[in-house]
Amino acid sequence: MAKAKKQALGRGLSALLQDPTNDIKSVEDKNADKVVGNIVELDIDTIEVNPFQPRTAFNEDTLRELATSIQELGVIQPITVRKIEFNKFQLVSGERRLRASKLIGLKTVPAYIRLANDQESLEMALVENIQRQDLDPIEIALSYQRLIDEIALTQEQMSERVGKKRSTISNYLRLLKLDPIIQTGMRDGFITMGHGRAIININDHSKQLDIYELILSKKLSVRATEDLVRAHQKGETTKPKPANQTSEHVTQSIKEISEYFGHKVDVKMAKNGKGKITIPFHSEEDFNRIKKLVGAK
Repeated sequence: MAKAKKQALGRGLSALLQDPTNDIKSVEDKNADKVVGNIVELDIDTIEVNPFQPRTAFNEDTLRELATSIQELGVIQPITVRKIEFNKFQLVSGERRLRASKLIGLKTVPAYIRLANDQESLEMALVENIQRQDLDPIEIALSYQRLIDEIALTQEQMSERVGKKRSTISNYLRLLKLDPIIQTGMRDGFITMGHGRAIININDHSKQLDIYELILSKKLSVRATEDLVRAHQKGETTKPKPANQTSEHVTQSIKEISEYFGHKVDVKMAKNGKGKITIPFHSEEDFNRIKKLVGAK
């Protein structure tokens, strides 16, 4: 009964927002206290996604699971939006809930309404995203970096905002010094943050990739990776590689191809211009991912 009453109230507030004579632009406007900070049933079509959203990847399987849950129980935790113009809103947090609601064809969704400028909206989205438990280390690192670049927060200020030690924030930020292929491997779960923190101690990206491939092929632990990095730093495992027969054009393209597939590809080229590209994979799931990338059915 209480839930039904709350939903009815939310629909009433929604009607209030659709009245142009009661357009709310600031907390001082008439009826602002009835809307701002309250749960309102908003038409999904009036909500646009947040361009500042730090998260770029949404797992389709877990999204469908959430959609099924919403179909059974409804949206238990309202999304948060900010009002940008009359009857138009922008998502601040809760994109998974919004996407899942759209999947099952919901027309409205419960939402908390806030009034915030672009900078405040970005900061809210980034801080809320960092607090999530299911983010990968690179997503967190990128969110910290955006707080530095776009909000001009210091690491000390970020520590206060997100409730994390400054050293923890620093460790995440250092991950962005890894080669993009290794960052992708961490996002896909092929290596852990511990592996990444070990590899980071090597500045040369080509050597980073050599170690990354060894970790994957030999399933090295974090401890074994740390030992391998120390050996590389001492020059114990550095052996001259045979001269590459590939042309300059092909050599320049290898990194681009490697980044596309998320692995360091091996290219061999004969003097007559013929050659072979080898793309490694490390699991059936990884193979299927590469299969999709090459457009195979």
